[in-house]
Amino acid sequence: MNIEGCQITEEGINGIKGFKYAGVCCGIKRSGREDIALLFSEVPAVAAGVFTTNKTKAAPVLVDQENIKNPVARAVIINSGIANACTGQRGMENALKMVRLAAGMLGVDYREVLVSSTGLIGVQLPMKKIETGITKAVESLSADGGDAAARGIMTTDTRQKKISVKVNLEGGEARVGAIAKGSGMIHPNMATMLCYILTDAAVEKGLLQEILEETVNDTFNMISVDGDTSTNDSVIALANGMAGNRRITEKNGDYYRLLGAFKTAATAMAKEIVRDGEGATKFLQVRVINAPTTEDARVGAKAIVSSNLVKAAFFGEDANWGRILCALGYSGADFDPGKVEMHINSSKGTIKLVDMGEGLDFDEDKASSILGERDIEIVVNLHHGEHQATAWGCDLSYDYVKINGSYRT
Repeated sequence: MNIEGCQITEEGINGIKGFKYAGVCCGIKRSGREDIALLFSEVPAVAAGVFTTNKTKAAPVLVDQENIKNPVARAVIINSGIANACTGQRGMENALKMVRLAAGMLGVDYREVLVSSTGLIGVQLPMKKIETGITKAVESLSADGGDAAARGIMTTDTRQKKISVKVNLEGGEARVGAIAKGSGMIHPNMATMLCYILTDAAVEKGLLQEILEETVNDTFNMISVDGDTSTNDSVIALANGMAGNRRITEKNGDYYRLLGAFKTAATAMAKEIVRDGEGATKFLQVRVINAPTTEDARVGAKAIVSSNLVKAAFFGEDANWGRILCALGYSGADFDPGKVEMHINSSKGTIKLVDMGEGLDFDEDKASSILGERDIEIVVNLHHGEHQATAWGCDLSYDYVKINGSYRT
């Protein structure tokens, strides 16, 4: 499969030159599943990061915001099951201890190690178990350990999320691989959302940061499961240069090809997070087209896909287009309500619900058939410009309430 010159494979992060991985169980989770993951570059790499805008940031996020400034990065150590958020000074000490433990066992400087946690908020980490887990992870590192690492970052996820993209650059083919976790508390603003994007491409650190920021803005920042922005959201990229391409030091063709590969990988991960939304029965794609600016299209699409009333309507398979126009109206997007046109699409066909801002008489049976499918697209044409944006989300089901009504207990 080729998308914008990128070849997508099912390898995930396995086989990216110069990287090794591990995913092990240390007993944090009662399920007995992997709960420690380790990502390691055998050679010095550069790192970039985008983190939650939630003012209540978890301890590992605060540590990463400092360590990401280091010119060299070598590893990321992650635990799942406990978020290490709202844990005070002890939580900060534990996040730093995770970094120092991993660095010592790997033989690198502690400033070259990043750390993430995901799970319950307000609970202290069991550091004896963590230390045992880090030891096991270092001993288990391998080039084909990516799937175990992908499982090690999961919480309420029902499946691992991984993607691999190959891209041709001057001097050699590069790989961009990603793993992600996220199912609930998803409404990123750079859910609980973590993503790690690894590449063997050679790229200057500042440009890698720009690539990551643009990627996140167009992908993870355009999804919503439940409207909650986590304390721990992090997207971290590592690039170690082992592909042998000419180092990217300016915004040339290779820069945009690598950007395209990042966006391809991140879009796939963003959609997987939405598809795996807690209790989700529908995958919703919202396209706002012909807007005055891209930002108008973005805020409009995001407001629609984030609306709990819209989500509930799609769970009930109700073509309640008024809720969609309502969300668009309070989004802050610039548009003329009297020009709006709206369609809904699925594999069962297309139906127009609104024209020139007014609801139409439509075939309720056809609408019911379209809404009965799992994948549904809402297209809102503003007829007020030439810009567009796409957002992704899911419905709001009874099971979402069940899952989150007893998440802690």
